[in-house]
Amino acid sequence: MSPLGTPSVGIGWRSEIAGIIDELDDLRFCEVIAENLHRHKHQMHVPEELTRLRSRGVHVIPHGIGLSLGGAEPLDPTRIEHLAACAEALSAPLVSEHISFVRAGGVEAGHLLPVPRTRDSLDVLTANIKQVQAELSVPLALENVAALFDWPDAEFTDAQFLTELVESTGIYLLLDIANIYANARNRGVDPIAELASMPLERVAYCHVAGGRLEGGRYHDTHTDRIPEEVLAMIRELPTPPPLMLELDGNFPAASAILGELDAISDAARLPRITAGTSWSVP
Repeated sequence: MSPLGTPSVGIGWRSEIAGIIDELDDLRFCEVIAENLHRHKHQMHVPEELTRLRSRGVHVIPHGIGLSLGGAEPLDPTRIEHLAACAEALSAPLVSEHISFVRAGGVEAGHLLPVPRTRDSLDVLTANIKQVQAELSVPLALENVAALFDWPDAEFTDAQFLTELVESTGIYLLLDIANIYANARNRGVDPIAELASMPLERVAYCHVAGGRLEGGRYHDTHTDRIPEEVLAMIRELPTPPPLMLELDGNFPAASAILGELDAISDAARLPRITAGTSWSVP
């Protein structure tokens, strides 16, 4: 069972839409980028809007983007400590990060890069994950990333790789359905079959986001609307886990955000989130 408990629909907290999120009734969880939280006088500063959500019983999950768990270089202990401090400050039920690397040789990629699907890569990830788990007081969930390319000499499929990682570390998965769709479409395989092959029993929650075609490739943008094909994948889930709308720019009107949340809720056969009575939806 997910550490978040009963399946529900959440949203990625961004300061640009904090006011809209604050007006959503029935919201059970949201997610904040851990690197966007900072210490002030040796204490983690939690924005007032997130404090209000927590007072309403909304779970707030810190979501890291900078650990570089798939990198061959040693992990930065200050980044691990920061993620643990975020979890403590938010009383989070879990924390999440990515199955990726973001730096090598002192160079920051500025992007979540896919790891090779090999035994050596699994060994590196397993060691790094166990190091992080030892410093956390809550469970760790890791996200599959979108990849515009595949490393050569892969020894596993995506699903096999994630299954091996779950079995070797005991992690939960933050399963990004939009990323599964992007990778499947760009590889010319069936996205629904790809989803069905994943270790769904270890999913803590899912990301759902939009994207678009450019130059014959599908890009996971987080700035476009959710395509019908991704919603169709949600409908195929036998038991829907908690599902989270992810927006990272080109933020639409409040009514459009509510419409995206409704689309996810309907696809997953979950109750819709309603807007507060003080918010008039155009």
